Amino acid sequence: MDINNINILLSPAVAFVIFLAIFYIFYFIIGTLAPKTKKIGGKLSTYACGEDIQGYKVQFGYKLFFFIAIFFTIMHVATLVVATVPSGRIALFGLLYLGMIFLSVLALIIRR
Repeated sequence: MDINNINILLSPAVAFVIFLAIFYIFYFIIGTLAPKTKKIGGKLSTYACGEDIQGYKVQFGYKLFFFIAIFFTIMHVATLVVATVPSGRIALFGLLYLGMIFLSVLALIIRR
């Protein structure tokens, strides 16, 4: 076998297709061996400590999502800035910058 033929098998697209085929065959074989389930009462329902809980629709709001997204953005930018500060100035500049970040997060929490 030529070395070029082996290299094409190692490319991500070909490897993905090969593994996809292997796992699909595995999934099909295991699916045929698995026991079949029967709908008996609450056997297939979500477990809720023995209670029969009625479902309800959850109203998703973007207000909490954006609050959490802004918080994590502020934290990641603060970490990036403090991590890239030269080592001699880390004490003064880092503490000053983290103080400003603390005040902005505090304002974000109070504003909410």
